[in-house]
Amino acid sequence: MINRQPFLNQAKRLVVKVGSNVLTAEHGLNLPVIYELSRQVSRLMGNGLEVILVSSGAMASGQKKIGLAKRPEDIPRRQAMAAVGQPGLILEYEKALAVYDIKVAQILLTGDDLTASRDRYLNARNTLNTLLSWKIVPIINENDTVVVEEIKFGDNDNLSAMIALLMNADLLINLTDIDGLYTGDPRTHADAKLISEVETIDESIEKIAGDIPGTLGTGGMLSKVRAAAKVTAAGIPMIITSGREPDILEKLFSGKNIGTFFVPAKEKLSSRKCWIGYNIKPKGIIRIDSGAKKAILSRGKSLLPGGIIDVEGDFGVGDAVELSDKHNLRVAVGLVNYTSSDIRKIMGCKTDQIGACLGEKLYDEVIHRDNLTVLNECMV
Repeated sequence: MINRQPFLNQAKRLVVKVGSNVLTAEHGLNLPVIYELSRQVSRLMGNGLEVILVSSGAMASGQKKIGLAKRPEDIPRRQAMAAVGQPGLILEYEKALAVYDIKVAQILLTGDDLTASRDRYLNARNTLNTLLSWKIVPIINENDTVVVEEIKFGDNDNLSAMIALLMNADLLINLTDIDGLYTGDPRTHADAKLISEVETIDESIEKIAGDIPGTLGTGGMLSKVRAAAKVTAAGIPMIITSGREPDILEKLFSGKNIGTFFVPAKEKLSSRKCWIGYNIKPKGIIRIDSGAKKAILSRGKSLLPGGIIDVEGDFGVGDAVELSDKHNLRVAVGLVNYTSSDIRKIMGCKTDQIGACLGEKLYDEVIHRDNLTVLNECMV
């Protein structure tokens, strides 16, 4: 068992994701939870931590304001309900944190804000860094009113992971309505046992998580485990635990082994590597042989044309592409030095043959290792 306490003791920047099931009471927001969470956030900030909140709850707030008996099924009405509820959600956080003389800022994002361009990605990071330097708590949610399927984060579990990567956080805490990852759904299986630590996220862990659905939220346990796969691969630990446990954040930082701790990789990725690997949407696939896979994974090498066995999609120079092995297992994401059509001409060739195949040779590497991010193999 790995001692998690050093990770908490060394943490300076914390992302806390609060789920719908934690924040929702009957037909509205659970205000006591918001006030209790705000009290704990103030304590952590008083101890020198920077805190970013990724908060659900806009729909619960909107449902109560509008007076609907249940959430609508169609997307336009759900988006409209979130638009009505988001101001109320922020207002409650603002009032709760004002008790401790802490200001809040609302940040609404779509997937495009972190994936469409490096400039937008950096702008978001610079804004958040400025807010933290002012001792203001950023409260982040997906911009449900304008989001469409193509630019959705999917759920706030994924959004919180992307924010942790964006901000090079030291820890991600995911507060939900159960105590952590169990061997089965504890709400229906009395013999289910809490898994206190996960060192490797493999298919068996994903299968366990897939059997524990959410209720009000969209993610369930599987989306939380996939979020953990992203951040731990980048060297950021994550804890899943109950947001309804009194003093939960203070208990974690005081040394209590509560919830499920996901062990991070030994080295943190740079912000640029995080952006390449987990933010940009790949525009194609390059399939590589076992030799190229081993060179990338074991020796940190660049991708050369000799290791390429197939190319899928049409993409240009500088675009992000996914590297997969012959079994369709994702290996890495990288920025290419050649177009898809040129790579088809040089794949399988030695580097000294590139010029003869293309009429010119710009680079030895199809993807340089500095522009290549190795992925956790179980991620989707």
